[in-house]
Amino acid sequence: MSMDHHHTTLTDRLTFPEENKIATAFFGAGFAGIALSLIGLFVNTEQFFFSYLTSFAFIASLVLGALFFVMLQHITRSGWSVVLRRIPETISLQLVWLGLLFIPILFGMEFLYEWIRPERIAADELIQHKQPYLNMPFFVIRNVIYFTVWAFLGYKLYRNSVTMDRQASDAIDRQQRVISAPGILLFAFTVAFASFDWLMSMDSGWFSTMFGVYYFAMSFQAVLAVVIALVVYLLHKGLLTNTINQSHLHDLGALLFGFTVFYAYIAFSQFMLIYYANFPKEILWFYYRFEGNWIFLAYLFLIGRFVLPFILLLGKKAKSNHKVLFGVSLWIILLQFLEMHWIVMPILHQESISIHWLDLTLLLAFVGVSAGFFFRQFARHSMVPKNDPLLAESLNKH
Repeated sequence: MSMDHHHTTLTDRLTFPEENKIATAFFGAGFAGIALSLIGLFVNTEQFFFSYLTSFAFIASLVLGALFFVMLQHITRSGWSVVLRRIPETISLQLVWLGLLFIPILFGMEFLYEWIRPERIAADELIQHKQPYLNMPFFVIRNVIYFTVWAFLGYKLYRNSVTMDRQASDAIDRQQRVISAPGILLFAFTVAFASFDWLMSMDSGWFSTMFGVYYFAMSFQAVLAVVIALVVYLLHKGLLTNTINQSHLHDLGALLFGFTVFYAYIAFSQFMLIYYANFPKEILWFYYRFEGNWIFLAYLFLIGRFVLPFILLLGKKAKSNHKVLFGVSLWIILLQFLEMHWIVMPILHQESISIHWLDLTLLLAFVGVSAGFFFRQFARHSMVPKNDPLLAESLNKH
């Protein structure tokens, strides 16, 4: 690269222009979704809680994936990602209030979890056997621990990052790694157990030791898609065009490609081991999800979430092509929601796929409020960590 391509200073406008009122629009949509969903709570209470859990698990997967992305960049001291790191940092800040969104699930537990119902406990020896773990008090305690750990990590890493915008500090930069190293270990345990508690325990007879990794793999693939979609959006708005270049996009595209393969590997491994072992209690989970037209969704994930992105992102040029990346990203985010639906809903609707209007209003509520919060927070600080020690390296990435 010739020297004139090198630049170590930020020349772009660094604040997100709030005048386009995108946060207000999202909040408006979110509150409309909340109002409609509250009607549904009284019309069809059981459906409400199933739809609520689906949308909650979807949004949680994205904010948790963003936290992992941030911690991964810190412990590997990645220079390339500095210019776009504020995006996942701002997403993961939502972990501060994610725990509040979990509270409604506690009120719908007798609908969602059979191990809470006395008549099911009395009738099923296996549930009785799991009672020391699957009981209401311990369930609440575990979730308080998960949300406390995540809120601390999300908040602290974000706070430190914006503090460094005002004044460069090697001590804070070091602290980011000191938090992230044990943080990633705590993340692995808490996310695995949270996925067991929220989703796997809905079918209390079923268990899969790979379920935690499966939830993580799909979450990380989906959050990479969210980050890419936001980066492309910013570039098309004429923001950060001298800061984020094709090379950064290419690396994001390569990561998305890699984690598309990882997701497929984990999802297939979980299926193959259960299919091969053929234990009645274990195969039932897949049996219900391959029943009726639920099988179509299973094939959609195989083709749409693995084969299609794999082929589209295989070429070098495609990994930095805005249209390809944006299209593939939106598609993966949609399939992430559908996969959560496929995990949760066959317990309520065994015969066939059922998209209830509550699924859509609650999705609107969660996405609206979450995206509104993101854009409002994103506009409050610099869009780039402007005093990061590795910023010059990131700006010079070619």
